[in-house]
Amino acid sequence: MDSAVCLAEAMAESFEVHALSFDYGQRHDVELAASKLVARAGAAVSHRVVQLDLRSLGGSALTDSIDVPMSRSEDEIGEGIPVTYVPARNTVFLSIALGWAEVLGARDIYIGVNALDYSGYPDCRREFLEAFERLAGVATAAGAEEEARFRVRAPLLELSKADIVRRANELGVDLGLTHTCYSPELIDGVVHSCGACDACSLRLRGFAEAGETDPLPYLPAPKNR
Repeated sequence: MDSAVCLAEAMAESFEVHALSFDYGQRHDVELAASKLVARAGAAVSHRVVQLDLRSLGGSALTDSIDVPMSRSEDEIGEGIPVTYVPARNTVFLSIALGWAEVLGARDIYIGVNALDYSGYPDCRREFLEAFERLAGVATAAGAEEEARFRVRAPLLELSKADIVRRANELGVDLGLTHTCYSPELIDGVVHSCGACDACSLRLRGFAEAGETDPLPYLPAPKNR
């Protein structure tokens, strides 16, 4: 959801957008299928899927045999770094995006991170993004030879999930194309979100606070909150 709105924000700024997704060994490829739909609907000039093997490192419930937390309260979600954190994932992703930006001659890198509902992820904070911008200036030929300034743009950084839902409506983003769930299930050929993992909880709360109904199908109660 955040990435889809982020793409729309870049388009609203009149950028030609080259979308980048990662097949990094995550348990579910549903999000990759969704990313292709989102990139197409968002009129991205191109969309690439880069393959990485973060599963070989493990250390996350998204890439390893670690249970995904379910039915946690808002306070529990906000405490510490959850097991769904993938070690250094955004650092790796932004590094590859930086390389592609240099090839394309682009200087603006958009990322759909969100600090207010970030569930404890350290690589979704302004400090991290600012540090990466400084790195980009010294880690690239463009930065060293042309004194190019790369900008990491995070238009959703200070928005709540409810704000993101409202912004999606303003920008005409079809959130029915997006995928958020950490533990989806396929029923009769249709992907259903669990409704109980942290990602679903934050998403559903955002829709509720925005006075909207999530268009995605969810598993029936009692698993669905």
